[in-house]
Amino acid sequence: MSEATIIEFHDASYSLANGQTLLSKLNLKVPLGETLVLLGRSGAGKTTALKLINRLLEPSAGEVLVEGRSTTEWDPIALRRRTGYVIQETGLFPHYTVEENVSLVPRLEGWPAARQRARVEELLALVGLDAAQFLGRYPHQLSGGQRQRVGVARALAADPAILLMDEPFGALDPLTRAEIRREFQELQRKLRKTVVLVTHDTSEALFLGTQIALMEAGALRGIYPPREFLRSSEPVAAAYVSQLRELEKFEGKL
Repeated sequence: MSEATIIEFHDASYSLANGQTLLSKLNLKVPLGETLVLLGRSGAGKTTALKLINRLLEPSAGEVLVEGRSTTEWDPIALRRRTGYVIQETGLFPHYTVEENVSLVPRLEGWPAARQRARVEELLALVGLDAAQFLGRYPHQLSGGQRQRVGVARALAADPAILLMDEPFGALDPLTRAEIRREFQELQRKLRKTVVLVTHDTSEALFLGTQIALMEAGALRGIYPPREFLRSSEPVAAAYVSQLRELEKFEGKL
């Protein structure tokens, strides 16, 4: 592993017990501080690849390295605590307050109470939520956008080097989704985490990604900086760009 690379896939494959292959011989490197977007339709293998990083799944063949060590050599709990994880529905515990949700990993790590509270307040401010107003609220008392912000704050609580995001904004209405995207982009400029983000949304991939890994039917079809993706002649990439152009033409008529 080079000093600048934090995640590597080496011929990583994953198959179900019935023999169905969900991911086939994935070779991929994620540089430190980059936002890599896994773009593809449903069933392309994006979420499978993401779960191999924090050992929610283990490769059937090949290997995945995190910080130079195979994920199978990591203690899975230690690996997950070093890797923030954000999913579409946020995964907040409904019976925990915002403070309890965000401080979960620091609490498990044995941080003193005062340090936990300070970290929660710092993170809520970072994601645009007033601590005095939100610390004691429960998830059902929050809007979708607020829950997603809390989910990001929780993923960042123990200051992980890696942030994994699985369709994190997919459940939001279009206006809130656009707002949260902009906020996350600004947050990433400040924090410079290594982010791996799963999406099927081309505009989201272009807006947030520094690199786009295009996946189709469990295989990697190419890796592109956003500008190169827009110019790619690879058929699957060209189809995504064509769909985006059609949408832009429609929007131009409004």
